[in-house]
Amino acid sequence: MDVNVKYISHLVNHLLSRRTPEEMKEALRELLTDSELAEIANRLQIFEMLQQGIPQRRIADELGVGIATVTRGSKAIKSRMPSE
Repeated sequence: MDVNVKYISHLVNHLLSRRTPEEMKEALRELLTDSELAEIANRLQIFEMLQQGIPQRRIADELGVGIATVTRGSKAIKSRMPSE
Protein backbone atom coordinates (compact mmCIF):
# COMPACT_ATOMS: atom_id res chain seq x y z
CA MET A 1 0.00 0.00 0.00
CA ASP A 2 1.29 3.44 -0.92
CA VAL A 3 2.26 5.35 2.24
CA ASN A 4 0.34 8.43 1.11
CA VAL A 5 -2.82 6.36 0.56
CA LYS A 6 -2.43 4.94 4.07
CA TYR A 7 -2.09 8.41 5.57
CA ILE A 8 -4.99 9.79 3.56
CA SER A 9 -7.17 6.91 4.75
CA HIS A 10 -6.12 7.66 8.31
CA LEU A 11 -7.00 11.35 7.82
CA VAL A 12 -10.41 10.49 6.38
CA ASN A 13 -11.17 8.15 9.27
CA HIS A 14 -9.99 10.77 11.76
CA LEU A 15 -12.36 13.35 10.31
CA LEU A 16 -15.25 10.91 10.00
CA SER A 17 -14.98 10.13 13.70
CA ARG A 18 -16.11 13.68 14.50
CA ARG A 19 -19.76 13.70 15.52
CA THR A 20 -20.72 17.38 15.49
CA PRO A 21 -19.92 20.41 13.35
CA GLU A 22 -18.05 21.90 16.33
CA GLU A 23 -15.87 18.79 16.65
CA MET A 24 -15.16 18.94 12.91
CA LYS A 25 -14.17 22.62 13.12
CA GLU A 26 -11.88 21.80 16.02
CA ALA A 27 -10.27 18.92 14.13
CA LEU A 28 -9.71 21.06 11.04
CA ARG A 29 -8.24 23.91 13.10
CA GLU A 30 -5.85 21.44 14.75
CA LEU A 31 -4.71 20.04 11.41
CA LEU A 32 -4.59 23.14 9.22
CA THR A 33 -3.19 26.64 9.42
CA ASP A 34 -5.64 29.52 9.10
CA SER A 35 -4.55 30.10 5.49
CA GLU A 36 -4.89 26.40 4.59
CA LEU A 37 -8.38 26.30 6.08
CA ALA A 38 -9.37 29.47 4.19
CA GLU A 39 -7.97 28.03 0.95
CA ILE A 40 -9.97 24.82 1.31
CA ALA A 41 -13.14 26.76 2.17
CA ASN A 42 -12.59 28.94 -0.93
CA ARG A 43 -12.06 25.87 -3.11
CA LEU A 44 -15.36 24.40 -1.92
CA GLN A 45 -17.08 27.70 -2.66
CA ILE A 46 -15.54 27.71 -6.16
CA PHE A 47 -16.88 24.18 -6.82
CA GLU A 48 -20.36 25.13 -5.62
CA MET A 49 -20.46 28.34 -7.66
CA LEU A 50 -19.24 26.53 -10.80
CA GLN A 51 -21.93 23.89 -10.35
CA GLN A 52 -24.50 26.71 -10.15
CA GLY A 53 -23.30 27.94 -13.54
CA ILE A 54 -21.76 31.17 -12.29
CA PRO A 55 -19.15 32.48 -14.76
CA GLN A 56 -15.52 31.94 -13.80
CA ARG A 57 -14.61 35.64 -13.95
CA ARG A 58 -17.46 36.52 -11.56
CA ILE A 59 -16.38 33.76 -9.15
CA ALA A 60 -12.81 35.06 -9.18
CA ASP A 61 -14.00 38.61 -8.52
CA GLU A 62 -16.45 37.67 -5.77
CA LEU A 63 -13.98 35.43 -3.91
CA GLY A 64 -10.90 37.56 -4.53
CA VAL A 65 -8.97 34.74 -6.18
CA GLY A 66 -7.16 34.52 -9.48
CA ILE A 67 -8.93 33.25 -12.58
CA ALA A 68 -6.36 30.43 -12.75
CA THR A 69 -7.56 29.19 -9.35
CA VAL A 70 -11.14 29.05 -10.61
CA THR A 71 -10.05 27.37 -13.84
CA ARG A 72 -8.23 24.67 -11.84
CA GLY A 73 -11.46 24.06 -9.93
CA SER A 74 -13.38 23.79 -13.18
CA LYS A 75 -10.88 21.29 -14.59
CA ALA A 76 -11.08 19.24 -11.37
CA ILE A 77 -14.86 19.04 -11.66
CA LYS A 78 -14.73 18.12 -15.35
CA SER A 79 -12.14 15.40 -14.71
CA ARG A 80 -14.54 13.70 -12.31
CA MET A 81 -17.50 13.77 -14.69
CA PRO A 82 -18.21 10.57 -16.63
CA SER A 83 -17.40 10.73 -20.33
CA GLU A 84 -20.30 10.97 -22.71
